[in-house]
Amino acid sequence: MVSCHSTDLTTKRGAKGDEDAANVKLETFDFTLNSTNMTHFAYGIAANVVAVLLYGSNFVPIKRIETGDGMFFQWVNCAAIWVVSMVGDLMLQSPKFHPFAMLGGVIWATGNITVVPIVKAVGLGLGVLIWGSSSLLMGWATSRFGLFGIAAQDVSRPILNYCGAGLCLLSGLIFFFVKTDVELHPNTESIPLLIDRRLNSGSYGPSSSEFWIDVVGPKTRRFIGCLLAVVSGLLYGSSFVPMLYIKTRSSCQDSVFHGASVYDLDYVYAQCSGIFVASTVYFAIYCAAMHNRPRIYSRVILPGLLSGMMWALATYCWFLANNYLSAVITFPIVSAGYGLVAALWGCLVFREVKGLTNCFIFLLASCVVLTGSLLSAISKL
Repeated sequence: MVSCHSTDLTTKRGAKGDEDAANVKLETFDFTLNSTNMTHFAYGIAANVVAVLLYGSNFVPIKRIETGDGMFFQWVNCAAIWVVSMVGDLMLQSPKFHPFAMLGGVIWATGNITVVPIVKAVGLGLGVLIWGSSSLLMGWATSRFGLFGIAAQDVSRPILNYCGAGLCLLSGLIFFFVKTDVELHPNTESIPLLIDRRLNSGSYGPSSSEFWIDVVGPKTRRFIGCLLAVVSGLLYGSSFVPMLYIKTRSSCQDSVFHGASVYDLDYVYAQCSGIFVASTVYFAIYCAAMHNRPRIYSRVILPGLLSGMMWALATYCWFLANNYLSAVITFPIVSAGYGLVAALWGCLVFREVKGLTNCFIFLLASCVVLTGSLLSAISKL
């Protein structure tokens, strides 16, 4: 009896020990999983912050440099983007190149060439806010609802995600009421990104003919400018669709993209190649339209290269953040955040925002965009 009782007791103790060990392993697994999720979340937020800072400071190097009509600057800028992407491609050991991903770069470059008439029609500040808002909605909706054949991305707290995207959009509308004070000094170093060539053609740089947007009436010009800004933002927001489409089809056996990488950084080089090819074609068309007499400003070369490098590095950081957080989280943060950073440059450094009322509206919009970005970030947790 004693022997049998001892055996039963030992068996029960052994079973209890196995159960305790299993519970310990389960708790350890949960702790490790939560730690990994938090680590990925931290990496994603850090990459997002760097992307926002670089995107928002992208035009600072050429803020005081004469760029003429901007076409030559855009080509130099896109050349720098392509060079940085080549270096990144070598660092990533040259992953498979998908020509279809170049379509995203073509879409982005197409939206980018509308910047000149937009700024001529409604100004740089209002133009950025309009195309930023439409870009935000397009990028967020594409990732959230799975438009254009890509996979929809779910979040843990969808209500917070909707509220975050809505607040980011609201901030753009509030920024619309911030009046900027940008003085033009064509005879000094303080030259804006784009200037009215009709007023300054005889005082700085080579003369030029009027743009087509300059000869239309004020109301029509404003309508065209706003419409082009919306279209440009939609193109910006949809420029990542080809890459996401490839990733979605990578697991389909009957797809030509079967086995494609799901790592976003592997597609940066293809997209940047599309940007450079499209910008080169557009610049060649521009040169032909100008009868081989394009407006070229040599002082824009180095600042343009630096600006392109900043944009390319920001894109790498953004794509890295997508792997940790997903595009439905990062797109509202980046789209709203870089506008805030650019506004801070204009307010604190270039003194474009003056007056108590303007400063109050600017502060309100800043709080709204920060709240929206925070809600978008925590909706993933």
